[in-house]
Amino acid sequence: MQTSELRAQVAQVYSRLALDPRDNSPFPAGRSLAESLGYPISLLDELPPEVVETFAGVTPISLSALLQPGQKILDLGCGAGLDSRIAALRVGLQGTVVGVDFSSAMLDRARRAGVPDNVRFVAGDAEGLPFGDESFDVVLVNGIFNLNPDRTAIFREVHRVLRPGGQAFVAELILKPEAQVPVTPGNWFG
Repeated sequence: MQTSELRAQVAQVYSRLALDPRDNSPFPAGRSLAESLGYPISLLDELPPEVVETFAGVTPISLSALLQPGQKILDLGCGAGLDSRIAALRVGLQGTVVGVDFSSAMLDRARRAGVPDNVRFVAGDAEGLPFGDESFDVVLVNGIFNLNPDRTAIFREVHRVLRPGGQAFVAELILKPEAQVPVTPGNWFG
């Protein structure tokens, strides 16, 4: 399958989740997934249901990432913004969070749920981010690599938008242990 075909199929399925979370998704999603990954029930109860019911990440990255008040955070592949909202709570009003997603349906859902003052949602592709160099202190990536064949370009963009000394917290599913590739700083960005 060509990259463009794969991207179109992923966009279709992912956007369908945003439009109707009750529809049968081919991948785990929603509140039960978030709870199974360790997001606290009390925290999920505080978030808009429209955001929680479309969650499709692989780990509670916004809780485990080392975030500090006042930081500028990029949530790459933000979906309806569950991790963006949690990160915004952690960095406080003096910090900012920018959620980026390629699905306009997911971004529409994120915006309809209400947007905290220190969060904004932007349309964009992970392989060509619409930000200047060294724009963020931290980048969060919660499960987009297995859906995108151009992983090298994504890592280059993450590196480009991080400030010197910035950190990327990246989580992904690996379904076949023999397919694991050790990731060291020397091979992150090609």
